[in-house]
Amino acid sequence: MAWHASLALDYRLEAGRSVARHRHQGPLRVLQSLYPERENICHNVLVHPPGGLVGGDLLDIRVDVGEGAHGLVTTPGAARFYRSAGEAAAQHTQLSLAPGARFEWLPAETLCYDQCQAENRLGLQLAPGAEVIGWDITAFGLPHAGKPFTQGALRQHLELPGVWLERARIAADDALLMDSPLGMAGQRCIATLFFACGDKLTRGRREQVLDAARAVIEGHALRATAGATCPNAQVVVVRALAPVVEPAMGLLQQIWAAWRGACWQLPATPPRIWAM
Repeated sequence: MAWHASLALDYRLEAGRSVARHRHQGPLRVLQSLYPERENICHNVLVHPPGGLVGGDLLDIRVDVGEGAHGLVTTPGAARFYRSAGEAAAQHTQLSLAPGARFEWLPAETLCYDQCQAENRLGLQLAPGAEVIGWDITAFGLPHAGKPFTQGALRQHLELPGVWLERARIAADDALLMDSPLGMAGQRCIATLFFACGDKLTRGRREQVLDAARAVIEGHALRATAGATCPNAQVVVVRALAPVVEPAMGLLQQIWAAWRGACWQLPATPPRIWAM
């Protein structure tokens, strides 16, 4: 039997404190709100108890961040797309930010198991003055366990409507994409980090964000397969390829920390669950 689970997470600024309320249906929820840095920044951990998705499963996640509120969401472990006999499993995430809102979308990686049929969609709706830092990290197969990604496919869709669109179909049997130097070059983890705004960044601020990312990349082991670009005046994007998750996650965490300081004048305060 397929799981259809949904979560609506709503942040509001109340008396200087970002307060999170949520409604859920099925096995998808958030844990207790935490304030490890200050009252106006609310940290939450999103939990999917089954731990993975099979054919026909759907996770529908919707986050609304009210004016002036600041939320951060992470997860306790990897999302998993398991083998499917044909029907796709899907995760759909929609982030909507009001004027002056800030949000950080920092889930653990997604693992695409051999023979999965997966769809991962992330949509952004940003009002003027709203800003979000988020990432998507996807790995194919289980190389540490000797289980390569030989069959199956992932459909990927990341979008800020009218501004930025990343759309891809990554199929295990597409050798030109998976193994060509013009594709993934044999790497099996692909990572995207973005800083997106509801209105245009000034040229000086764009350069500040790009410089912060490039400084981290230059000193990292993945510098040959990572880069920072500005495809639109509202979005700065970092992309990286890695053989496995760990170096890609480490790179994105370092850039996230640098962006927090450059963009918001905030110290890097990792979610507590990252240390577990």
